[in-house]
Amino acid sequence: MNVPVWLWVATIAGLLVLIAIDLVIVDRKPHEVTTKEAAKWVAFYVSCAVLFGAGVWFFAGHEPGVEFFTGYITEYSLSVDNLFIFMVIMASFKVPLIHQHRVLLIGILLALAMRSVFIAVGAALIAQFVWVFFVFGAVLVWTAINMLRGNDEDEEYHENAVTRWMRKIYPVSDAYDGHKMFVKREGRRHMTPMFLVIVAIGSADLLFAVDSIPAIFGITQEAFLVFAANAFALMGLRQLFFLLGGLVNKLVYLSYGLAVILGFIGAKLVLHALHEYHVAPDWLDINNWISLGVIVVVLTVTTLASLAKSKRDTAAARS
Repeated sequence: MNVPVWLWVATIAGLLVLIAIDLVIVDRKPHEVTTKEAAKWVAFYVSCAVLFGAGVWFFAGHEPGVEFFTGYITEYSLSVDNLFIFMVIMASFKVPLIHQHRVLLIGILLALAMRSVFIAVGAALIAQFVWVFFVFGAVLVWTAINMLRGNDEDEEYHENAVTRWMRKIYPVSDAYDGHKMFVKREGRRHMTPMFLVIVAIGSADLLFAVDSIPAIFGITQEAFLVFAANAFALMGLRQLFFLLGGLVNKLVYLSYGLAVILGFIGAKLVLHALHEYHVAPDWLDINNWISLGVIVVVLTVTTLASLAKSKRDTAAARS
């Protein structure tokens, strides 16, 4: 794809408009987001992503279109797995229900800004060095193995280095004070738990990018599509948090499905590198249609299997 500067500007401007709409309509008056409201907004953001992908398909061709949709589905599915840690963080910081939407909004915007740096660096490395594909592939395979072993699961939240560092810079006030990030107590500036939990959400999502960014580069090496897929996935993640709620805990097999997907994309990255070095035969190629089919099938099977198991467990508990 030949992406002109004006298209980058228009895409970023469109995302800023979506954020502004969200702030004006949803977050103008702090309230607890209902399931019905969240469902409408999830449908809205998914529709926006579909329209964007359709535009890519129409103007750039079917291959970039398939790459965007495959990348978007991959990023969104990986984001669903990240919702659990978001719930743990919210509970750990005792975020009031009426403020949870703003915490997620600002935290995820912070994460998107930091992810953009990762994307730019990844695109630059891939453009210069073929061996980077081996590194990305190894990261994904290692992550997949850890997910299958269950090493990534932790029901307790442990503050990361960024959050601990913030605590050293500013003292933290005892309670929330509306949307305020900083307050003065006894003549001294204090950071509120509101600001700290936003940092926790943003930095936690940045850690998730360690596997999600290499994963989407295994689908497309076009930085514009990588950024757009990440942006739409993250924008829709906030409302998905309120829509799914406790349902995330019922998707017991989702991590296994994501492990399969990450392992599959990791293998695809390695094969791509071998093709670049003219080592792998031409027939040993995984095109984006195959990738899209594998991802959709794996997600469908793991979701249905998880819901079936949850239903059986519920029935057994009642009996």
